[in-house]
Amino acid sequence: MMLPILLAASIPTLAQPVIIKRLDGSSISSQTIEDKRSKMMVASCVTGLNIAILNDNKIVYNKSFGFRDKEKLLPLTTDTVMYGASFTKAVFATLVAQLAAESVLDLDLPIQQYLPKPLPDYDNYRDLADDPRYLAITLRMLLNHTAGFANFRWLNPGKKLEIKFTPGSRYAYSGEGINLAQFVVETVTQKSVDTLIQERIFNPLAMHNTSMQWQDRFNDNLAVGHDEKEKTLGHVKRKKVNAAGSMDTSLNDYARFIQGIMQASIISKEAKAIMLAPQIAITTPSQFPTLSTASTDENKQIQLAYGLGWGIFQTPYGTAYFKEGHDDGWENHSVVFDEQKTAVVIMSNSSNGDGIFKELLALLIQDVYTPWKWEGYLPTNCKNRENEPSLHK
Repeated sequence: MMLPILLAASIPTLAQPVIIKRLDGSSISSQTIEDKRSKMMVASCVTGLNIAILNDNKIVYNKSFGFRDKEKLLPLTTDTVMYGASFTKAVFATLVAQLAAESVLDLDLPIQQYLPKPLPDYDNYRDLADDPRYLAITLRMLLNHTAGFANFRWLNPGKKLEIKFTPGSRYAYSGEGINLAQFVVETVTQKSVDTLIQERIFNPLAMHNTSMQWQDRFNDNLAVGHDEKEKTLGHVKRKKVNAAGSMDTSLNDYARFIQGIMQASIISKEAKAIMLAPQIAITTPSQFPTLSTASTDENKQIQLAYGLGWGIFQTPYGTAYFKEGHDDGWENHSVVFDEQKTAVVIMSNSSNGDGIFKELLALLIQDVYTPWKWEGYLPTNCKNRENEPSLHK
């Protein structure tokens, strides 16, 4: 276990304009960011937006814009509790990488060897009884999304869990696989993932507005999601810990987490290297739908790949790693350029939020390398977005 690392004091106040260093060596002032950000939000009907920027591996800018609840005219703040969605997966992957570096887990051991009885003997995995391919699945496959599952079983005919392709053979993003990894971790450690993450990540980083399950104390400063027409969608109070996406968090807290990864303070350098090593090349033209077999060379130049819980790509400024989070009414994105010691965290409680991510990343740090088409970050405005189907189902 690592000693607690209190980072709250590292978050700056923003009374004076902040000068931010960008990847290409240029700089931009916080005032310029805020002027241009305002126009983007208006054009795309983005209800609420949180932005944090890290330079030199430290948080240098964090600010909130818009509403946490437009119907009630409640302002969004950097401590407002928002739905993290699949940001949860990056936190869980960090836990698994810690345990692997400590030899508590072997990423390449078939998960069946960790279980006291056959996987299909557990109620949640009975659907795999007639498919022996489950015996080949490892934690590495579950964390790099190559185990062969759909994103979630309810997307399959009959809503049954199925292995769609030979485990380890190709990438297909799967929350189902992450949840199976959670089951294995809890079986091996005899502790809940909630307890492990609280002890190893949230407490050391003073992430007091973050939890893997709903806390009533969040009600005092809670964001609700908003649809494409900016109508409120509420905030689901998830009481079941789900490594694929149950986490609530705030901008301040998640920026601390990203800072902890960048500084290798919350994770050892060995564990970080394990987690962020490219595992599988990605050739699909888009991340969703996850089981698409279409292929493209569009992202070959950036060597788009997946590590353990994080996407990876190459740029003229070195390797970058990213994680997103999507749900109806919520759009989140984080990207880190380790060699440049630069990162961005964006959180939005708006289904329209991802429509400005491409332009926003370029503005903030001159990130023109993030695979925005693959991500589904299609620049748009709210006038032509109204009837657009979701890309994240």
